[in-house]
Amino acid sequence: MSNHLIAGADGVVRCWWPGAHNDYCAYHDREWGRPVVDDVGLFEKVCLEGFQAGLSWLTILRKRDNFRLAFSHFDPATVSRYTKADINRCMADTGIVRHRGKIESTINNAARALEVIEEFGSLAAYLWAFEPDSRDIETNDVPTSTRESTALSQDLKHRGWSFVGPTTIYALMQAMGMVNDHLPGCALHPVVKAERTALIRPVPDHNRPTTP
Repeated sequence: MSNHLIAGADGVVRCWWPGAHNDYCAYHDREWGRPVVDDVGLFEKVCLEGFQAGLSWLTILRKRDNFRLAFSHFDPATVSRYTKADINRCMADTGIVRHRGKIESTINNAARALEVIEEFGSLAAYLWAFEPDSRDIETNDVPTSTRESTALSQDLKHRGWSFVGPTTIYALMQAMGMVNDHLPGCALHPVVKAERTALIRPVPDHNRPTTP
């Protein structure tokens, strides 16, 4: 067995990082790397990856239901209208990460997401345009950032987004299935590869009417 793979008590061979945590294994098996194309799901992932900066993903995962309640299930139209009172409410919420900068960033990024949706037709169409030509990992060397994640990070920052550095954005790309970083030998590697092959990528809709 590779040092980069583990066999769980259920006999499933997985990437090493979920360890023996049942909730982490479920996330690895059911969500991580599975292609996501709905805007609310993608906005949630952007926000939670931003909150994760400097912390473990397991910490964020275990607080995710609380985050969803605190941020209106990550509906960008609703979050973009949050006020100072909402910021104070979130800062008092012990169920989430109480970091004022990240809370304010989430509200800002909601407004920026609406701008992207207005321009491209969907957040999904914008994000998936940065997909690498080919990315199904064939070694155990997983990068922390790539040329594509750096390009997307820079473009997001140019558009006014925050907490979207290249490493955070590469974690987003992994989580949303833009790349398949389930290691060779992991039971989910071929599953995600097949789902990515079958996926119909969203494309920008530049013909949609804009708001006057």
